[in-house]
Order: sequence, then C-alpha cells, then structure tokens
Amino acid sequence: MRRDLIVGWLGACLCAGGAVAQTFPSKPIRIVVPFTPGGPNDILARMIGQRYTAVWGQQTLVDNRPGGGTVIGTDIVAKAPADGHTLLMVSTSHAANPSLMSKLPFDTLRDFVSVGQAVSSPNVLVVHPSVPARNTRELLDIAKARPGQITFASGGSGAATHLAGELLKIMGGVEMTHIPYKGAGPATIDLISGQVTWMFGTILPTIPHVRSGKLRALAVSGKRRAEILPEVPTVAEHVPGFEASSWYGVFAPAGTPAEVIIKLNQEMARALTPVEVRQRLAAEGTEVVAGNPEDFMQLFRAEAAKWARVIKQAGIRLE
Repeated sequence: MRRDLIVGWLGACLCAGGAVAQTFPSKPIRIVVPFTPGGPNDILARMIGQRYTAVWGQQTLVDNRPGGGTVIGTDIVAKAPADGHTLLMVSTSHAANPSLMSKLPFDTLRDFVSVGQAVSSPNVLVVHPSVPARNTRELLDIAKARPGQITFASGGSGAATHLAGELLKIMGGVEMTHIPYKGAGPATIDLISGQVTWMFGTILPTIPHVRSGKLRALAVSGKRRAEILPEVPTVAEHVPGFEASSWYGVFAPAGTPAEVIIKLNQEMARALTPVEVRQRLAAEGTEVVAGNPEDFMQLFRAEAAKWARVIKQAGIRLE
C-alpha cells in the first residue's frame, strides 16, 4: 500500500475515534458487577458511576450479575458492543479464572481492554489467639514441625484468600491443609471458635475481631504496611517477595475506541482522588491507585501469570 494512502487511512481512523469520543456517552452507561450488592466491587462501581452521571448527564446503572465464579457477569460484557457504554468491574478473580476453570465462554486477555485500576487492598493474616505464633515466620515454623496439621480457611476454593494461602505454603516451603467455606463469614466464625488455625481475611470486616481480641493479626499481604494497621508487619518482612493484595478496576469490551477509554479513565480517577474519598477508603484499608489503562493491563497480565503458576503447583481446579 502506498505511503500516502496509509497516512490518509490512519488520519481517518483518528478523526473517527475523536468524533466518537466527542459524542460519548450517547446513552446510559452500565457497569456490570459480577458479585452480589454490598461488596467492594459493588461499592466502587457505584462511586465511579455517580461521577459518570454527574459529569456527562447520562444515567449510570450498576448491574449486579453474580454467579459462575464471576463468569456470568463477565460474559455479558465480553459480548456487549464495544462502544464504552457497557463496562465490567473486575478484581483478582478475573486474573485467576482462566487457570482455575477448564472452559470459559470468553478469552480473558483477548476479549477485554483495560480502563484502569481503581484501588488496591491487602488482606490480613489472622490466627486464633491460642496459636503461639506472633509473626509469619513463627507460623511457618509451627507448620514445618507439624506437616499437614495446620489448617487455613478461605471463603471458597479458588478465592483470592485461598490463593494467597497457597502462595504462602509454596514460598514458605510448608504443608498446610486448606479448609474451604461458602463465604468469608462462615470461615471467620470457625476461626474465632478455633476450628481452624488461620486465614487471610479481607481487611475491613476482619479488623473488629482483631481489636476485640478474638483474632490476632500476624501480617498484611501487601507491599507496604497498611495505614489502618501500622503496627502489623507485611508477610514479606518474614517471607521476602511475598505479595497477595486484592485489586479492583474496570475493563471494557475489546475494540472500545481508545479516546473513549481515556475519557472513562480520567473521570474514574476524578471520582477516586478527592481527599475525602481517599481518606474514607484508607480508613477501610484500601489504597486509591486510579492508574492509567496501560499500567493496569500490565498488572493484570502479571497477576494472571503469577496465579497460574500457583494454581498449577497447588493442583487447584474448579469445574
């Protein structure tokens, strides 16, 4: 193809994309949350949606579509028109599902494009008060002395907190027994009663049990100590290189115009960066990231590869 024709074609594409961006949004926006209402995905989607509505004057609907380990809601967005009007609230499970499930009705890497990461939140490693360990290394030492006898709970096989526990087993070189529950609530109840030894808990609902003395916090799973628990070390302080933070962000169907993605990303950042919003989220153990689409896609690919290795080594498979 002649060079002048190529230049003309590229210019036409850019102009077309710019025209689409100028008229976007032209109808209500739908943010699909593949979880039940009330959780962090749902709360963040509503915060972002309120900003979109306020700025653009088009209603933003949060559509909760739980089920299938997030597959039902995710598939809706994978098959939606790539015009920016249908978005998906994603979290760590989105990166793990391709390795956990033998068949998905979509291609996780091919069928979506990143809008941006919203926030990151560590989990907290908690034990029953009867456990003599005071830090992660001491817990691992106990596990080494009693192979397979130390039990850890999670909200279900393949959940982010389960995968974090498997990663700790691998990096710590110990054998511990996973006990899955139907949700984090029942897992926490059994930990408090001493039926299991420890678990990674999501930070906000777990902190009250730590402050009441029902559970003891040994570590947080992020790169840095949590602002809400400054006295609690990271797991990495005793197991170098460990990190298993939960993260949340927004994806759109592949093929969504880049100019539309930029608009969505910029307003998402403006929804999350006011001081009062950051302070509110920090009080809940959550750090605002509000990053660009490229950085989030890079993180997503790295997380997908990381959890694929853990899932394979641990022999986890969901049907």
